[in-house]
Amino acid sequence: MKRVIVGITGATGTIYGVRLMELMRTDPGIEIHLVMSKSAKLTLKMEHDLELDYINGLAHEVHDPGNIGASISSGSFHSEGMIVAPCSIKTMSNIASGNTGDLISRAADVILKERRTLIVAIRETPLHIGHLENLTKLARIGAVIFPPVPAFYNRPASLQDIVDQSCMRMLDQLHIHLESAPRWGEKGGVAAVGQKPEDVAI
Repeated sequence: MKRVIVGITGATGTIYGVRLMELMRTDPGIEIHLVMSKSAKLTLKMEHDLELDYINGLAHEVHDPGNIGASISSGSFHSEGMIVAPCSIKTMSNIASGNTGDLISRAADVILKERRTLIVAIRETPLHIGHLENLTKLARIGAVIFPPVPAFYNRPASLQDIVDQSCMRMLDQLHIHLESAPRWGEKGGVAAVGQKPEDVAI
């Protein structure tokens, strides 16, 4: 059983965290641990018609963001890694500075100290030098900085197509390969430059 921790913060783009869990739910070999900040729940109401019960139901275990004694706050809790999606500037800065006063930043700090994979789907633009310095610090200590930048080579026809491609790429970082979007230059995917479309069999 692969355990994955999903953190959802108050940045715009809560759809990424939700969709990640929906995709992982298609694999019975994945156990999902969810922690949502209070701000995330407020943002969720603005961005979706989804009920909180539905989102909580996607996780195998839901952790209170104020419970810094939760299982995921310990290095002895084994997991494949953690995805913070979306990740607010506040949470990113907390993780970069080692400020572990809430469960999301604490769990992320544990992932880094245990040399596991932390994926930070930062959602802010433009970025000033302070943001960039904190992101650089996170990258130096092992985090994967993953702004959910849309791809258009696969000619997305819907918002979900765009979201699914970013989610697929995030999960790839955890060596979880769910084919939720066409891949570049692969069978069933998108023909690479110089490759004949019929060779890819889209």
